[in-house]
Amino acid sequence: MTDQWIRTACPRNCYSSCGFLVRISDGRVIECAPDPENKATPGGMCLKGQSYPERVYSPDRLLYPLHRNVAGGFNRIPWPEAIDEIVHHLKTIASEYGQQAVMYYAGSGMAGLVNDLARKFWEAYGGITTTYGNLCWPAGLEATRLTLGENKHNMPWDLENTRLIIMWGKNAAETNVHEMVFVDRALERGAEMIVIDPRRTPTADRAHLLIQPRPGTDGALALGIARILINDKLTDTAFIEKHVLGYDEFEKQVRQYTVKRVEEITGIPARYIHLLAEKTGNLKPMTILPGFGLQRYTNGGQTIRCLLSLQVITGNIGKPGACWHYANLQGYVFDKIKEPLSYYPPAQPGNIRYGISKARLGKDMLATDHPSLRFAWVERGNPLTQNPDSPTVRTAFQQLDFRVVIDQFVTDTARVADIILPAKSLFEQSDIIGSYWNPYIQYKPKVTDPPGEVKTETEIYSLLAQKLFPSEVWEQERFPEGDKATEKWLENRVHEIPGIHWKQIKKGAVIPPDTEEIAFEGLEFDTPSGRIELYSKRAAGIWNVSPLPEYVPPEFPEDMQALPLYLQTPNTKNRIHSQFGNLASIRSVEGPPVLDMNPEDAAFRQIREGDRVRVFNRRGDFRVRVHIDYGLIPGVVSIPNGIWHSEGAGANELSAPLETDMGYGAAFHNTRVDVEKFTGE
Repeated sequence: MTDQWIRTACPRNCYSSCGFLVRISDGRVIECAPDPENKATPGGMCLKGQSYPERVYSPDRLLYPLHRNVAGGFNRIPWPEAIDEIVHHLKTIASEYGQQAVMYYAGSGMAGLVNDLARKFWEAYGGITTTYGNLCWPAGLEATRLTLGENKHNMPWDLENTRLIIMWGKNAAETNVHEMVFVDRALERGAEMIVIDPRRTPTADRAHLLIQPRPGTDGALALGIARILINDKLTDTAFIEKHVLGYDEFEKQVRQYTVKRVEEITGIPARYIHLLAEKTGNLKPMTILPGFGLQRYTNGGQTIRCLLSLQVITGNIGKPGACWHYANLQGYVFDKIKEPLSYYPPAQPGNIRYGISKARLGKDMLATDHPSLRFAWVERGNPLTQNPDSPTVRTAFQQLDFRVVIDQFVTDTARVADIILPAKSLFEQSDIIGSYWNPYIQYKPKVTDPPGEVKTETEIYSLLAQKLFPSEVWEQERFPEGDKATEKWLENRVHEIPGIHWKQIKKGAVIPPDTEEIAFEGLEFDTPSGRIELYSKRAAGIWNVSPLPEYVPPEFPEDMQALPLYLQTPNTKNRIHSQFGNLASIRSVEGPPVLDMNPEDAAFRQIREGDRVRVFNRRGDFRVRVHIDYGLIPGVVSIPNGIWHSEGAGANELSAPLETDMGYGAAFHNTRVDVEKFTGE
């Protein structure tokens, strides 16, 4: 038996993007271990990462192409037959309806530069219809870009230098576990931590203070704090005069956010609003760490601008320990256009039609015409689980003529496919990944061959291209064929970036040249004015919102307005959205899905711990057992996102297809429901 430890990196959609070591024995993945040389993630991988060997060799993993049969199930078919049938449909649709009758949907299930080759194929095909926007974080990205000019933050380890940490709507102990290492070091050095969240989370258990506002009211709370800071002369006037545009207008704006009004909006007692202002005004340096969930409302972008204003008016920008810690895109050096701009529908899309909002996927698919959609290709995503308004998404997919899904497992989306193609794991093709939290670019080598008949996506596209395109087009658009060609393609991409060398990145994680250890340390801002813009003409011009940070109540659809309970769908430590929850090791720890419910709300409905309930609104329902949660405020129920409908509790059965106020995000949390005890089978 020959054992070998190989350095690699996790490509999941997660803050940490862990660097880790994988042990290979006779070509088989055996275990994962920490990489102590990675400064951001030296402690090793979470439970999900530790489950990678199980994921690779799961008995449920797809190893062969599957074809839907007349009974609605699936049969194994040979690759040549699968490719021929897909080619037949692509040719037929192109000739009868035009290439834009094909919809290409890509999620964020696996990051990497090799994914860029998909676009190359579809452009060569002659065009497609595809999506714009993002399900995760774009309202916050855009709010930060409008205010500071770009999305970047201090290095993760700089948290050790702060005196005040505000985790605002972020549960880092479950969703950004390595960040808590640096948080703990700061706390050991005397820092204080405040958590602001309607839920008492494992992160809140380590805080000095927990503040629990009503969902969607965080912007009002921030502006109320700002008013007190201004009245009590706790702002940094010298910093404001030199580096901030629109402060005078902002000062007038926040006068309306009296403590009494903010108390009525948020449900936070006045004494705690004053205490928050006292802490933010006097404890410096301060770092605010906003989560992605609080910008998943129709007021999400403006909420982030309100929170960011506290960092600005106290002068906590561009210094050690002083940071707006939302997203760090300094490592996105391979992107010609950085997010969130890359999510905008281009004004001149050419043969690519950006006609479908991810937030309104089902609704937009059904409304698309000239031509209408006939074919869907889905990779790296599970839209029937993850996108809002699952019933309409399901209907839209079912009405298509043909559907192809590439995945490792039979997900909710794969269940509606006509052909399912087995997808590679992270160990079965080389790639390069970045991170939106740590500064590293990391090489992810191929360490084992795919099992069964699994092919990489680039192999799949190559097989299709050889049959679809004339020989001269195929030669021009040739995809990397084989491991050596993929490595060479990656090497060429690396050579495009000055200061990064192929041999260097193959040895270990690399920080790109010109990366700022302390973001905005030079106090230069890529905004129209060159200053921090509390007053943003671009915000008004692009998004039709107030040029100033402003609290606007979240807008609920008419059919939800009378319902009494807010539905929260946070992330959980045991899943990356809809990934990993199907593994036996995860199920043994997590157990079946449950709905968290405040004891007052439960008692009012005569519901007890463990009771089976129906969660519903006019859009749909699901049935699940209840956990009585004393840490959850009244009027709020919570269940993790990413639970498959086949598990019986898909939360997006109830969500509406709503966009955030900026950035084309999905307003998942603009969902209201009711709960009743379920007595049926």
